[in-house]
Amino acid sequence: MALKQLILSKRILALKSQLNELRQKDAEFATRSEELKTREAELEAAVNEITDETPEEDKATVDEAVAVFEADQEALATDQQANEDAKKKLEDEIQSLQKELDEIDSRLKTPPASTVPKEPEKRKDEPYMSKRVKFLGMTREQRTSLVARDDVKEFLTRVRGMIGQKRAVTGAELTIPEVMLELLRDNMHRYSKLVTKIKLKPVAGKARQNIAGTVPEAVWTEAVAALNELTLSFAQIEVDGYKVGGYIPIPNSTLEDSDENLADEILDSLGQAIGLAIDKAILFGNGSKMPIGIATRLAQTSQPANWDADGPDWTDLHVTNILQINPSGMTAEEFFAALILDLGVAKANYSDGSKFWALNTLTWNTLLSKAVVFNAAGALVSGMNMTMPIVGGDIVILDFLADYDIIGGYGSLFLLAERAGAQLAVSEHALFIEDQTVFRGTARYDGKPVFGEGFVMVNINNAAPTATTTFAADLANTVKTPVALPIAGTYAGGSKDIDLTCETSGAAIYYTTDGSTPDATKTLYNGPITVTTGSTTIKAIAIKTGMTNSAILTAAYTITA
Repeated sequence: MALKQLILSKRILALKSQLNELRQKDAEFATRSEELKTREAELEAAVNEITDETPEEDKATVDEAVAVFEADQEALATDQQANEDAKKKLEDEIQSLQKELDEIDSRLKTPPASTVPKEPEKRKDEPYMSKRVKFLGMTREQRTSLVARDDVKEFLTRVRGMIGQKRAVTGAELTIPEVMLELLRDNMHRYSKLVTKIKLKPVAGKARQNIAGTVPEAVWTEAVAALNELTLSFAQIEVDGYKVGGYIPIPNSTLEDSDENLADEILDSLGQAIGLAIDKAILFGNGSKMPIGIATRLAQTSQPANWDADGPDWTDLHVTNILQINPSGMTAEEFFAALILDLGVAKANYSDGSKFWALNTLTWNTLLSKAVVFNAAGALVSGMNMTMPIVGGDIVILDFLADYDIIGGYGSLFLLAERAGAQLAVSEHALFIEDQTVFRGTARYDGKPVFGEGFVMVNINNAAPTATTTFAADLANTVKTPVALPIAGTYAGGSKDIDLTCETSGAAIYYTTDGSTPDATKTLYNGPITVTTGSTTIKAIAIKTGMTNSAILTAAYTITA
């Protein structure tokens, strides 16, 4: 049955790809329609200019142009109708296959193993012991029940079949069984320290989420008076599902081991990779193929072009909600008083009241040291059991934050949308020397602070808080940098032909020789560039639709006679 699900999923994905291609033709039809409207207006003007004195040759030319126009107009209508028919056919087929897939999913969704294990019988000669194992906190009975499921067994069997593959196997992408995904989601708190602090909302695809606006004030009246109508407004923000993931090395010895160990390794590796990326994105996501982070939102100095038109009003927070404390000369009491005031800038409006504060180990230890000075008896220290003193809120230690920075606020005001469907597939790279097979794991998320006013950034060492961080480079989706041959340098002979190449298939190379920055408006490379006597600097960039542009190549040549 799991194999049938995989086949149906692949077929649906392929049909959706075809459907998207057909939908993209709508823009082409719109362009053709506008061109026809322009031609029609021109022909109408030409017809109106015809008089009895107009030469027959000119009249014939206009008649011919009108006939061509009408033929083109009819061709457009025919093409549009054919495209609509094709789209309807694909939509119906997708709907039919999706219905079949949903029916299979429904039959396979057996109740998961109980999270409360059955109490084993106590032996008279030994005390009761509950045996627990590492596998996401599950008991041995729950582990056995999980890997005994048909869909999980089928999945693990196909994973083992990938061992030693040097190249990616076409069609070998595996959809992780839903029961394993549920385990991963339920245990994401083991890997992401922030996912339990914010609002996590599962969505099926790109979605608009309703957000309650300002709560109106009720109106006092006489007991028998008519009630006033209250207006409750709702804003909307749009969330998509950007993919997060990477390569997961699984030792071949584990692939050959028990089902429990294999499933444990896969989920643990996938969880660690995704968890770190989620935490960084919640705080620093730049909104480019990832969520918009809290620090990114607070640092905005003008309303972004992609701000949701139906979303809450954008407000400038880069001064009011990005703060710094100069601890020089402050007593511990004065320091904590200043910290409480700064953290209090975060507004609780529309939140559930729960707060979190993210900081690194050094920053946390600095707070603890000041707390010890504040109260030598240790009362405040004991009261700071991973919570912020006085202000309240959970302390979250994340060592990728800058020293002395604190970022946080009311977590429920950050919406993280989780798209369904993490996947695992064999990589085209195999670590034979280390005796490992490399898999890739992915999940999809998007999100943003719904109300930026609910968050604040504070540096406690009199420095500007750091609003950005470095994310793992998306090299797999970045065009390779062009290469120039022969390499830059000095050559004799009066002239030299320079060849530009790019390893990324289908990429176009644009270049300049005047020192300006190359882009898609510059000269398109289509053959060797001849450089002559003197100094010439070639700058080139490679561009491919759907990928990030390459880095810029700079190659300086000096040609002597």
